[in-house]
Amino acid sequence: MKKIFVVFIFIISLLSFFGCTSSYKNNDIENKELVYEDIADKIIRFHVIANSDTEEDQQLKLEVRDAVIDYVYDKLKDSKNLEESRKFIIENRGKIENVAKEVIKGKGYNYVVTSTLSKENFPDKVYGDVIFPQGEYEAYRILIGEAKGQNWWCVMFPPLCFLDETKETIDTDNVKETIEKYEGENSLEDEDKKGENEKKETINDEKNDKDQENKVEFKFKIFDFIKNIFNNKDK
Repeated sequence: MKKIFVVFIFIISLLSFFGCTSSYKNNDIENKELVYEDIADKIIRFHVIANSDTEEDQQLKLEVRDAVIDYVYDKLKDSKNLEESRKFIIENRGKIENVAKEVIKGKGYNYVVTSTLSKENFPDKVYGDVIFPQGEYEAYRILIGEAKGQNWWCVMFPPLCFLDETKETIDTDNVKETIEKYEGENSLEDEDKKGENEKKETINDEKNDKDQENKVEFKFKIFDFIKNIFNNKDK
């Protein structure tokens, strides 16, 4: 009887283990994981890192986030390519930091604010119902105080941060499609530029060929002129 009881407990344990495993897999299926190679060089992430994990510092982080997104919203919501967004961040970094500092000062804190646009290594991150895999991404990060608290983050380019005024609701149903859409538009622009450059090169080549022909023709005329002089002299 004791052996039967032990076997029964063992079977229940196995069922529980496989049940948990199955549930974990189902959760993975619900969260669509993007392919790192498909997105790594096509996005700019945006992170706001709190001073600490206290309730006050975490709330301050969100207020800084709101103010910064309100400031950059009109400038970046229609950004057409990654380079355009990167240029705006670099040229306005000081202004963005001042926006954050004003919020912090207004709330009675004296935290130092710094920001960086750099390549950083991030772990797997769930963004709505999408998983951004671990890896190195370009990111604009605002660091508040000691920056030891949890961070809030979103995707600054393509401008997914700006799809909802609450800054909380994330439309991730078509995140991959959105990234590919912007990539496709940039590819078309690149093709147009390439076509224009090729056209310019063709025009320049034709001009150079014509100039070369004129030079050759001019040389022959000079040669004929000199030849005629000598012929007349012999007569």
